[in-house]
Amino acid sequence: MTTLDERQDTGSGAGEPPPSTPALEVSFDTSPEQYKHWALSVEGEIATLTLDVAEDGGIVPGYELKMNSYDLGVDIELHDAVQRLRFEHPEVKAVVVTSGKERMFCAGANIRMLAGSAHSWKVNFCKFTNETRNGIEDATAHSGLPFIAAVNGAAAGGGYELALACDEIVLIDDNSSAVSLPEVPLLGVLPGTGGLTRLVDKRGVRRDLADVFSTTSEGIRGDRAVQWRLVDEVAKARDFPDVVGRRAAAAAAGSSRPGAGATGAALTPLHREVDGDTIRYRHVRVALDRAAGTATITVLGPTAVPASVEELHEQGADSWPLAVTRELDDAILRLRTNELSLGTWLLRSEGDVTTAIAMDEFLLAHRDDWLVNELIGFYKRTLKRLDTTSRSLFALIEPGSCFAGALAEIAFAADRQFMLEGQFEDDETPAPPAVIRLDGFNTGLLPMSNELTRLQVRFLGSAEELAAATAATGRDLLAADALELGLVTTTPDDIDWEDEVRLVLEERASFSPDALTGMEANLRFAGQETAETKVFGRLTAWQNWIFQRPNAAGPEGALRRYGTGRRADYDRKRV
Repeated sequence: MTTLDERQDTGSGAGEPPPSTPALEVSFDTSPEQYKHWALSVEGEIATLTLDVAEDGGIVPGYELKMNSYDLGVDIELHDAVQRLRFEHPEVKAVVVTSGKERMFCAGANIRMLAGSAHSWKVNFCKFTNETRNGIEDATAHSGLPFIAAVNGAAAGGGYELALACDEIVLIDDNSSAVSLPEVPLLGVLPGTGGLTRLVDKRGVRRDLADVFSTTSEGIRGDRAVQWRLVDEVAKARDFPDVVGRRAAAAAAGSSRPGAGATGAALTPLHREVDGDTIRYRHVRVALDRAAGTATITVLGPTAVPASVEELHEQGADSWPLAVTRELDDAILRLRTNELSLGTWLLRSEGDVTTAIAMDEFLLAHRDDWLVNELIGFYKRTLKRLDTTSRSLFALIEPGSCFAGALAEIAFAADRQFMLEGQFEDDETPAPPAVIRLDGFNTGLLPMSNELTRLQVRFLGSAEELAAATAATGRDLLAADALELGLVTTTPDDIDWEDEVRLVLEERASFSPDALTGMEANLRFAGQETAETKVFGRLTAWQNWIFQRPNAAGPEGALRRYGTGRRADYDRKRV
């Protein structure tokens, strides 16, 4: 289930390196009854997520997931579990994350997997893992669902980073269990899922102490871990369950979740058909053009609006807002992981602008409903996933499109917006000219990782232009209007449309994909920095660079020599 098409020889762990594995397709479909590595249980207001990794359950063959270490498959299950807690279990008001193994919470990302994976695989793995950890924190901030890490054994690297994503950390005091980030001293890399950022930005660990901690391979335990703010509390084994239970109950008491009596929305399996180079969902279509190196993603707008919030609840996973977001999220993940050579994504929409706006108005009017709040939050996180995708994104705004309100954010996430001036005259029954319409979803509900709206980022250099665009909320904006307001990049007419789009795609295909990735990431996240942008833009960028360096991944690097008893042979020059 992977695309390790550039798999390297590796000698990072004990024994022989993993064998070369044929490219397989990653699927993000799973459910609790299919989990290999996690168990989800619910008792009243408290849910428990227990990590008990199956050693032989790697997403690809060639390594064993020893010591509760994880790979992409483990994180796919965690992501699914968090989504199900948010949508299927509104009665849950707090979540405990713990381990099912004795004296081992989690050893972090599997080292042999990292050492034997192509660079592209490591990048996508770290990115998805970061998004999953961010989703845990988002559940607390925007859904009132706090997470308690019950660290009942050693938590190293990504294992401690999982705990850091939780709101509170309780560490067992058994004279051996410690928390650690040993990547620098042992592996020649960095904590790749936000560990360094969360140490200082989230938990407020003093910078010098964070330096000591991050270069101490054996980690910190007991009272010192509390004093340094690495954990919130330590407890003896006999007291550990009671301490965790007390903290979970206190967290649940302060939750805004609906609680007992609320009925969730079951996340039924996605309807997806794959026919050659076409992927069809109910509300999303994906067309792959391998010769051109493009993927065209078309989002179909709503055809009707629920008559009441009760009807929305009855529709559950079949409701348009939940179904379209799940499908778009799945399409992004599948393309990002499985289709590395499709470097340009064309973003389209089809539907009625008036119905799309009516759906937005319905959701805005019922924002206090827990399910509507989750729907908006899920769509926000999916757009963030689009923002952080290393592909060139071009929006095609054509007659028949419905880039209005929430759907317009897909176009604003693009690097450029092409909007047809007028109609396609050759059509037998030409659709009316394309319009853009803004509403409340464009002015604050769907921020990027930097906590700014896409319009704020777009008009960062001019408050007047931002004010003018915002003042146009509620109006149907034709191509000339959108161009004047700066909401689109260019507005070709019917004669020039095909040639202009073709030329820009050919130009994009002629550039270095690496240079484009760096350029786009720098341009997309203008403005202020947050902990989330640091994780993606700073820590992850450095981690990905270090993953390619001989000191980590070379034949005598730390990743390859880990577990062999031989020290890494470092090139001592600073670069």
